[in-house]
Amino acid sequence: MASFIRRRKFLATLLGGVAAAWPLMVRAQGERMRRVAFLHPYAENDPEVRARVAAFRRGLEALGWIENRNIRIEHLYSGGDLGQIQTYATELVRSVPDLIVGSGTPVIAALKQATDTIPVVFSVVNDPVRQGFVATLSHPGGNITGFTFIEFPLIGKWLEMLKAIAPDVRRMTLLFDPITAPFYPVFLREFGAVPPSIAVELSASAVHNEAEIEAAIVAFAREPGGGLIAAPGAFISTRRHLIMALTERHRLPAIYGLRQFVTEGALMSYGPDTADIVRRSASYVDRILRGEKPANLPVQSPTKYELVINLKTAKALGLEVPRMLLARADEVIE
Repeated sequence: MASFIRRRKFLATLLGGVAAAWPLMVRAQGERMRRVAFLHPYAENDPEVRARVAAFRRGLEALGWIENRNIRIEHLYSGGDLGQIQTYATELVRSVPDLIVGSGTPVIAALKQATDTIPVVFSVVNDPVRQGFVATLSHPGGNITGFTFIEFPLIGKWLEMLKAIAPDVRRMTLLFDPITAPFYPVFLREFGAVPPSIAVELSASAVHNEAEIEAAIVAFAREPGGGLIAAPGAFISTRRHLIMALTERHRLPAIYGLRQFVTEGALMSYGPDTADIVRRSASYVDRILRGEKPANLPVQSPTKYELVINLKTAKALGLEVPRMLLARADEVIE
């Protein structure tokens, strides 16, 4: 009899547990697969975009979103082609995903033109207010929000660091594409006069294609004491091998915004960690998929910056890296 009673208690406990778990099981089975599209400004095999894809996946997994279990992520790679970006943006909006993620100004500009209803989370985008992507940083006000990249004070850091590693530099030019990165002239105007402690002449070199890149660098390198700032963006990144080859040929010290340049042989880089920005963007994807509105999610700034120096390249240019700069470096490549 005692054994029978114990079995009845066990079955009651078991059935009670199953009953309690049943609503959770039904809810889990009833949840539909969420569909998120990610439009990239790079080619699929680019190391920079591979790092971003991996970081985005890690960010989502940490929040409980597992690919092919409760979320499906479609990555589209434009290779920096503006026409392809526009085509992909139009096709994505027609397919009506739950949410679209995009990196870079050309991508977000195309998505803004294509939809004002599908939520869009951006990452690695500059000056979203002046570009008309959001109303204000604190209250985006529409279907778009996200995480920024470069802010104009960083120009001063680039000047300071390039001058520290190449003290003979007296002139610096900012190389950028005005079509895909229209914010850099604004940044230069806001930056104003170069601090006397840096003592360099700062100019801008707007380029639209490979021929103009070569012409600008060759012309700038004709006079001694020059240094180059390659402004980060999809246009510059997808043409990085040409830029790096030209700076090497003309022995022109240069600083970049992405560490990828330095790992591939450039002198130095300083800027926000793009993989970290994309990883953090997963938090907004999570919040929007759970019911929050992009209009109420404030635009966030980078929180992690990295300085990377290539000692081999510095030696080839006849430059000695100051100990103070080496101490600040997050990564030193020998």
